[in-house]
Amino acid sequence: MYATERQQQIEQLIATDGRVAVLDLADRFGVTTETVRRDLAALERAGLVRRVHGGAVHRARASTAEVSVAERSAQRSGAKQAIARAAVELLGAELDGAVYLDAGTTTGAIAQLLAAGPHPAGDLEVVTHSMSVAHILAGAPDVGLTAIGGRVRGLTAAAVGAQTVEAIARLRPDIAFLGANGVSAAFGLSTPDPDEAAVKRAIVASARRVVVVADGDKFDAELLVSFAGLSEVDVLLTDTAPAGALAAALGEADVEVQIA
Repeated sequence: MYATERQQQIEQLIATDGRVAVLDLADRFGVTTETVRRDLAALERAGLVRRVHGGAVHRARASTAEVSVAERSAQRSGAKQAIARAAVELLGAELDGAVYLDAGTTTGAIAQLLAAGPHPAGDLEVVTHSMSVAHILAGAPDVGLTAIGGRVRGLTAAAVGAQTVEAIARLRPDIAFLGANGVSAAFGLSTPDPDEAAVKRAIVASARRVVVVADGDKFDAELLVSFAGLSEVDVLLTDTAPAGALAAALGEADVEVQIA
């Protein structure tokens, strides 16, 4: 097989699986690991992949890669809706107490369900630093709303900064639904932006119960900043069963995994 053919197949594997390992590729193509590393180097120079320890990942999984809320809204919408329904079910029949909703498209889907109702009237109070979530819930019947202020990042429509972190630190919500750009066995929960990470870290520290809502595309991804370890998570709500090292790490951390 010519190098160009092999590299095309490697590119296709990364596009499908998100990540490849040097040893696996060497076995697959019957070549040396040095040959595979040359292939990966060529693909990286062409801007098609990003090399990581032991292999390569899709360019979209670069540690600082981030897309806007508008772009993410159109991605895996079915999975996000299923996860959102599971999140509302997790709240129970009474739907009371204080709920923190992180910024993100999946938490936005949760907000849409809470706003649409119907649900039993109770003392449900939603707290959020997401301008998008606040807009959805403003005026919703039977739902109280507290919006946390701060400097708003245009990319995510989320308040960030010291003011936001300090306000969250003074809260103790019963449950927090938290998004993540990456969920990894070794790196935990991560996100590309340090300011967003600081806010998420404050939410984790404040909430009595932490529920991560993340579809399977986030599995094994490691973004620039880790904001929580798996041991700090109570429940992972997702659409795909974790596998391999991530599944083992979640089990060891005693994280309850629920498939929507």
